[in-house]
Amino acid sequence: MNNFPPLLDMIRGLIGTPSISHIDPNLDQGNRAVIELLANWLEDTGFRVEIMSLPGAPRKANLIATLGSGPGGLVLSGHTDTVPYDEGKWTYDPFSLTEANQRLYGLGTSDMKSFLALALEASRELQAGDLEEPLILLATADEETSMAGARTLVEHARPRARHAVIGEPTGLRPVRMHKGILMESIHLQGHSGHSSDPSLGNNALEAMHTVIGAILSWRAELQTNFRDPFFAVPVPTLNLGHIHGGDNPNRICPECELHIDLRPLPGMDAQQLRGELQHRILESLQGTGIETRFESLSAGVPGMETAADATIVRLAEKLTGHAAEAAAFATEAPYLSQLGMDTVVMGPGNIDQAHQPDEYLALERLMPTIDILQQLVNTVCVKAGPLI
Repeated sequence: MNNFPPLLDMIRGLIGTPSISHIDPNLDQGNRAVIELLANWLEDTGFRVEIMSLPGAPRKANLIATLGSGPGGLVLSGHTDTVPYDEGKWTYDPFSLTEANQRLYGLGTSDMKSFLALALEASRELQAGDLEEPLILLATADEETSMAGARTLVEHARPRARHAVIGEPTGLRPVRMHKGILMESIHLQGHSGHSSDPSLGNNALEAMHTVIGAILSWRAELQTNFRDPFFAVPVPTLNLGHIHGGDNPNRICPECELHIDLRPLPGMDAQQLRGELQHRILESLQGTGIETRFESLSAGVPGMETAADATIVRLAEKLTGHAAEAAAFATEAPYLSQLGMDTVVMGPGNIDQAHQPDEYLALERLMPTIDILQQLVNTVCVKAGPLI
C-alpha cells in the first residue's frame, strides 16, 4: 500500500500551493512547488520519480512517476498550473480548499489539480509486482499558457506508453476529439497627419477595415470547405478578439493592431493556415503603401483525434456509459499523441466551472472517478482480463 496522504488532504495541499500561469512573467508563479509536493508524496513508494525541468525556466517542471516497467502501459496526466483568479469575486479563498454545498471550492478543483490527487488515490493499493505493464502518473507545466511542459515532453520523447487519459474537466464523459487553437496578431503601419487633409497621411485604421473584410471572407471559405458534424460547432471558428489603433480623433491613424483566435478542426495544418492568412492580408493591401507585421501570440495547439475504435476510447465508453464526444477547447492530448499514445480526455470537473470565480468540484464525482481510474489501471496494467 502506498502511503499517500488522505485524498482530501492531497487536494487541499494542491489547491493551497499557488501555481498561476500568466503570459506576463511578472505575474507568473511557476509550478515547481506543486511538482515538489507531488514528488514528496511519491517518495518511499514503488514509483520511480523524475522531475523534468523546463529549459530556461527554473520555477517550472514536469513530473513523471512510473510504477512497473516494460512496454505499453497507461499514462494518467494532469497539468499543475491554473489560470489567474478574479480578485474580490470569490466567495471562498481560492487558495484554501473549502467544503460547502456538497462541493469542494478552490482554484484548480475542477481544472484540474484534483485529478492528480484522484490518480494517486486510485493507485494507493498498487505495487510494481502487481503490474504487467507500467502505470505512469504525469504532471505538467504551463498548459494554460504556452504548453511548454507538453512541448518539453515531446522534445525528450518521454514518457512512452500505449494509452493515456488526461483528466481535464469533461464531466466524466470521454472526449476523443478536440479543435486546435491559433492566436495571431496583425500589425499595420501607416502614416500620421492632420485629419483635415487625408492626403497628408495613410490611415492604418481604414486599412484594417480592408483587412477585416479579407479575414471574414476567408473565414466564410474555411467554414464552407471544412466541416465535421461530430462537433457541436461543426466548422472552424475565427474570432476578432482585440483591436487597437490611433490616439486622437483629429489625427490620421498611423498604426493599428488586430488579434484573432482561430480554432481549426483536427487535420487542418497550422502552418498552412498561418501562411494563407498572411497571403490574404497582403493581397488585400497591395498598392496601399501600408506596412504589415505578423506575430504569433502563441505557438498554437493542433487539433486532436483518437480513432473511435481505439482500445482506450472503447474502455472509457464502457466504464462511463457515455459515447465519446468532441470538445471545442484545446488540451495537451496532441502532444501525448505525438509520443505514440492513444489519448482520451476525461476528468471529473465540468468545463463551465473552470476559469470562473468559486470554481468547484462536486463531492459526488470523487468516488466514481477513483472507480473508473482503478478499472482502467486494472484492465490495462494489471490485465485481470481482456482489454475490451
